[in-house]
Amino acid sequence: MKDLGNNLTPVVSTAAVVASGNATTTAGAEIDLAGFEGAFVMVNSGAEGDTLASNLKYEFKLYHGDTSGSLVAVSSQLDVTDASIASDGTWLTLDDNAETPQVSGIGYVGGKQYVRLDIVRTGNHSSGTPMSATVIKGFPHHAGGASTYNLA
Repeated sequence: MKDLGNNLTPVVSTAAVVASGNATTTAGAEIDLAGFEGAFVMVNSGAEGDTLASNLKYEFKLYHGDTSGSLVAVSSQLDVTDASIASDGTWLTLDDNAETPQVSGIGYVGGKQYVRLDIVRTGNHSSGTPMSATVIKGFPHHAGGASTYNLA
């Protein structure tokens, strides 16, 4: 077996939250990828609290940029792996109860220093759905260190 723990660094983008509200967005933290050659963005959604449909849904949008605070939607399929991405950065839509709970991910290879994942709600999510997002930074320039992380 090969050591994977010392070659990956998980970072919380959005701490576990019950995503509720009417047409609101939860902006994830900007994650600095300096020193790494790739990233995997992972979303973990729990059982839905409301009946999901085309007018009551969650969209997950990926952004990137060279400087903090200046991120734009990832719009090129060349910047991602493992999923398709729309021109507005949307790579995952949850609009049917059969789609939750689930763990989904998208690889990022776009080469920008910063990434961010936003959770966008369409419609009034009165009960909400539990979810979280993690960015796993990989292919470090210098591997090593502790392989146990406190993600709090």
